[in-house]
Amino acid sequence: MLKFANQPHAPSWYAATANDTTTHPALEGAIDADVCVVGAGLTGISAALNLAERGHRVALVEASRVGWAASGRNGGQLIGGFACDIDTFAQFMPEAEVRQVWDMGLETLDIVKRRVKQHNIDCALTAGYFTAANKARDVDALQRWRDEAAQRFGYDRFQYVDGDDVGRYVASARYAGGLYDPDSGHLHPLNYTLGLARAAREAGVRVYENSPVTRLREENGGHVVETARGNVRAKFVVLACNTYLGDLAPALSRKIMPVGTYVIATEKLGAERMNALMPAQAAVCDSRFVLDYFRPAPDTRLLWGGKVSYSTFAPPNLGDAMRRDMLKTFPQLADVKVDYAWGGYVDITMNRAPHFGRLSPTVYFAQGFSGHGVNTTGLAGTLIAEAIHGQAARFDLFGKIRHRDFPGGATLRTPALVLAMAWYRMKDLL
Repeated sequence: MLKFANQPHAPSWYAATANDTTTHPALEGAIDADVCVVGAGLTGISAALNLAERGHRVALVEASRVGWAASGRNGGQLIGGFACDIDTFAQFMPEAEVRQVWDMGLETLDIVKRRVKQHNIDCALTAGYFTAANKARDVDALQRWRDEAAQRFGYDRFQYVDGDDVGRYVASARYAGGLYDPDSGHLHPLNYTLGLARAAREAGVRVYENSPVTRLREENGGHVVETARGNVRAKFVVLACNTYLGDLAPALSRKIMPVGTYVIATEKLGAERMNALMPAQAAVCDSRFVLDYFRPAPDTRLLWGGKVSYSTFAPPNLGDAMRRDMLKTFPQLADVKVDYAWGGYVDITMNRAPHFGRLSPTVYFAQGFSGHGVNTTGLAGTLIAEAIHGQAARFDLFGKIRHRDFPGGATLRTPALVLAMAWYRMKDLL
C-alpha cells in the first residue's frame, strides 16, 4: 500500500467542486481502539460511522486521502441491487434468503438517502435511473426483468419505456427502449464520501490520512495495525481496501481483479441545452456488457463514463477517446469541448457478487462491489457493524456465496480477463 500514500485526488470535476477541504493527520505513535478500519473510502467510512454510532471506539486509517480511490472518482450512479444477477445468490441459498438479499439491495438506496438527509450532505442527490436498450433483444430482457421483479419480489416500481418515449430520458436515436427506475439515481460521489467522513468524525471516529498500513499482526489476543510511524491496537480489524489491498491479505486479493474505469466532464452546456439532452435529469446506462453510462451534472455539464479497461492500461488520449464514444450517442454535441478526464481502478469478482466475510473471527472485510459501490458500500458498513456488535445473521448471508480466485495467478490473470472481455465486446456488437 506504500505506493498509494500521499497522493492527491484524481484531477476530476469532482475534485474541482469538492465542498470539504478538511485534512487529517498521519498516524503517529501507538493508540488503542475497539476497531481499526483500514481504508477511508465509502466502505471503511460507512463501517466506522455505523460502529461509532453503536458505541465502539474506532480508528480509521487511510493510505492517502479520504475518498482518494474509487469512492471519490466513480460515475456517481446510485443503482439499486447488486452487480450480479439475483440468481447468483440463488445458487447458494434458499429462496427465502434470496428475498432477504433482494430487500437489502433496495435498502442500499435507503441508506444513502437517509445519510444524506441525516447529516445534511451537499452531494446533489438526484432521483431517477434509466437503463437504455441498445437492441430489440435487450428490450425483451428488460421487460422480462420488470415482470420478474414484480411477480417474484413484489417490486412494481420499474417502468418500461418504449422506443418512441426514450426521448423523455435521453435525446438519442441509439436506443430501442428502456427501463426507468425512480428509486435509483445519481450524486456527487466525492462530496458524499467527504460528508460521510464528517459525520464519522462527529460521531467520534479518529481519522488518519497518509498512513499506509505496512503490516497486520496478532498480539495478546488482539491485533496490531502497523504504519510507518505508528500503530493501532484493536480487538477487531476491518479491511476496506478493495483494489488497493496489496499484500495485506493475499487470499483476498486473489478474489478480485482491478478494472480501469474512466469519466469525462464536458464544458457547461447551459440549462436549456442540458434539459433538451436529458429532460428527466436521470442517470443513464446502456444494456451492453461493456457499457457506457452518463448523467447530467448540476452545473449543466455532461458526465460520460465508459472505456472500461480490463488490461488496466488507460486508453491513450483519454479525453478524445471518450469524447468519440460520447458522440456516438450524442452527435449533437460535436461542438462541445471536454474540460476534465480522469479514471482509476475499481474491483470486480468473478461472479460480480459482493465479497463480504471474515479472515478470522475478529478480522472482517468487504470488497468486490463490481461497479455498484456507491450504495452497496453503505450496506457493507451496516452489516459489518451489526456483526461486530453481535448480530451477524445478515452479514453471514453473504458469506454463503463462494468466490473463486481469478485464474492465472498474479502474472496471467489480467491477460486471461482481457481475452474473456474481448468475447463479450464481440457479443455486444452482434
